[in-house]
Amino acid sequence: MEEKQGLRRSLKARHMNMIAIGGAIGTGLFVAGGETVSSAGPGGALVSYALIGIMVYFLMTSLGEMAAYLPVSGSFETYANRYVDKSLGFALGWNYWFNWAITLAAELVAGSLIMKYWFPTVPAAVWSGMFLIILFLLNYLSTRSYGESEFIFSGIKVVTVLVFLFAGACLILGIGPSSSPGFTNWTIGDAPFVGGFTSMLGIFMVAGFSFQGTEMIGIAAGESEDPEKNIPRAVHSIFWRILLFYFGSFIVIGFLIPYTDPNLLNTDIANISISPFTLVFERFGFTAAASLMNAVILTAVLSASNSGLYVSTRMLYSMAETGQAPKCFLKLNKRGVPVPALLATAAFGLAAFLTSLIGEGKAYDWLVNISGMAGFITWIGIAICHYRFRRAYVAQGRDLKDLPYRATLFPFGPILALIMCIIITAGQNYSAFLGPHIDWYGASVAYIGIPVFLAVFLYHKAKHKTHIVPLQKVDLSRHQK
Repeated sequence: MEEKQGLRRSLKARHMNMIAIGGAIGTGLFVAGGETVSSAGPGGALVSYALIGIMVYFLMTSLGEMAAYLPVSGSFETYANRYVDKSLGFALGWNYWFNWAITLAAELVAGSLIMKYWFPTVPAAVWSGMFLIILFLLNYLSTRSYGESEFIFSGIKVVTVLVFLFAGACLILGIGPSSSPGFTNWTIGDAPFVGGFTSMLGIFMVAGFSFQGTEMIGIAAGESEDPEKNIPRAVHSIFWRILLFYFGSFIVIGFLIPYTDPNLLNTDIANISISPFTLVFERFGFTAAASLMNAVILTAVLSASNSGLYVSTRMLYSMAETGQAPKCFLKLNKRGVPVPALLATAAFGLAAFLTSLIGEGKAYDWLVNISGMAGFITWIGIAICHYRFRRAYVAQGRDLKDLPYRATLFPFGPILALIMCIIITAGQNYSAFLGPHIDWYGASVAYIGIPVFLAVFLYHKAKHKTHIVPLQKVDLSRHQK
């Protein structure tokens, strides 16, 4: 029967690497990178992203250890079911599916805004509908077609950043149309650190959102050709490439554009002409810099949408496998694609997109805020799952040398990542509680994802009376049931 065929392991090492790095490079760097430097100064931006980079590294090594050991598309939903508590797995799975289904809707909105740069008179819904059809077809055809399209999308982003770093380095060294500013922009005003720790805390949130998506390799592991080798390679490539791309970009921006420049405060995706990337390219002599960056950001948006549709579909399929979602989502086509799960995810993304067209989009804003918090909740879940997995592995008398890949600095790594994720989650909108009056609306919008997650978790626990799995009874088998 088709349901017994399972997903196809057709993603090669290069696909896994690009899925990993593609999740970390997007509008957070191309559009919001300037605001980061403006808010905390070039030094503050570097320190903030370095700390978040360390947290993401430990999270990815934790996920890498579990995914190399048990490479399944359910990833952390399956791990939570086995190593912690089925109610946690249920809540994490639906949380993650919702997160990326909503992200699909958000990126459809962003894509239509970008197209207005070239076609201001064409209705936004036309572009959003066209993008949804293209992305659906890429995911419907086969896993390989998704992998190839994501390889191209991510490749464009990587090449753009490398060209930006080259052009920026030339300008800093005085090679190019304009003279080098030297260290002037690192010493003006309060540079390199602006606003102290409070500003850096705000950047932690932005950096955290920028890196969301790196955990996609855990989902893609279920369709990787050789997960024991490809996953560890992808995990390590994430850290060093993120370090190079983000650090390099902020150094270039810090040298060439003063943090006081009002253009850096621009985070409007529809006004890419004053993006820091555009400004630096123009300074280097690229006359079509705005159009170039607009096209690159469009690929970043399509990449996020493409990956969001893929991972949320695979999560829904996996939850059906573990009995956490209706069995109808288990059906595969002859190419190993879970079509009912794909249709349900695309339909939900389309419904969420339509809410952006109704009543000034307030319902849509709430959905996007719930989704934003969902990413950090997923990371918290990964850290908890890994801690329990390793403890159970040792408690059952197994040899750590037999693990295909071992995470760095256990238990320090997952514990540090857990603490940092909790701090970031708690600080989403800490300013709402400052001042003479608490901004209850602002706080509720920022934190709505937490009670929603807890409600799903408690609903499942009350219905099924689940308990935390004792370490000796944790299922450490290496196959999906």
